[in-house]
Amino acid sequence: MTTIPAGRFVWYECMTNDKDAAVEYYTKLVGWGTTEWESELGPYTMWTKGEAPVGGVMVLPEEARAAGAPPHWLGYITTPDTDATTDRAQGMGATTLVAPMTVPTVGRMAIMRDPQGAVFACYTPEAETPGVDAPPEPGDFSWHELMTTDWEAAFDFYSNLFEWERKDAMDMGKMGVYQMYGVPGSDRPLGGMFNKPAEVPVSNWLLYAMVESVDEAVDRMKQLGGTVLNGPMEVPGGDRVAQCLDPQGAAFALHSSG
Repeated sequence: MTTIPAGRFVWYECMTNDKDAAVEYYTKLVGWGTTEWESELGPYTMWTKGEAPVGGVMVLPEEARAAGAPPHWLGYITTPDTDATTDRAQGMGATTLVAPMTVPTVGRMAIMRDPQGAVFACYTPEAETPGVDAPPEPGDFSWHELMTTDWEAAFDFYSNLFEWERKDAMDMGKMGVYQMYGVPGSDRPLGGMFNKPAEVPVSNWLLYAMVESVDEAVDRMKQLGGTVLNGPMEVPGGDRVAQCLDPQGAAFALHSSG
C-alpha cells in the first residue's frame, strides 16, 4: 500500500499570461528544461531538472484573471486525503478556490486561500512521494516562505493540516520573529513564516529556486527583463538570496548555498 506523507512541497506551478515567454525566461535563468505531457485534460508543459519533472507552467485561467489573480507561483503540499484536508481547512476559515479534482494518473488536488489570504494547493499523488531530507541542489526549490498578517495563526492553521512543527526562530528586530518550520523527524526546515510589512498588500507564499550563484543569476535576470525586489544579500549561515519579479509580474526568489 502506498503511503503518502503529509506536508511535503512536491510541485511548483507558474501561472502566467504568456506561457512561451515564461518558458524562455526561466529556462535561461534557472537552467530548467521542459517537456510536454498529454492527459485527458489537455497538454501541459512541465519544468524539468535533468529528466525529473519539478513543476509546470500554464496560462492563468480566465476565471482566475476575472477574479483579479495576477501571474504567480503556486506550491503543492502533500496530504494523504485532499478531500478531508479541504474540509478541515474550510472549517478553520480557508476558502476553496478550486474544489478537489482528480487529474488522471497523477492524483487529486485542490487550491485554497488560507484564512490570512495566501494561496496554496493540497495534493494527494497516486504514487509515493520523495522524502525531504536530501539537501536541495540547483534546479530544486529549496525554501518556502510565508509572509502573512499573523504568522502564529498561520502556523496553527498549516500545522493542523500538514503536521508541520516549529524549528528554529530568529528575532528580526522591528520586523518581529522569523519562524522556521518543517516535518516531524527531519532536521532540515522547509521554510519560514513572518508577519508581512505594511507595504506588502497581501499575504503570500514566496518560493525559492536554487541556482549555482544568486549574483550571476540576478545579472542574467536583469538582461531577461526581470526585476529585483531585494538583494542579492547574505542570510544567516552564509547562503545568498534575492527576491524578484519575473517580466509578467510573478514573484519568486533565488537561493544559492554559501
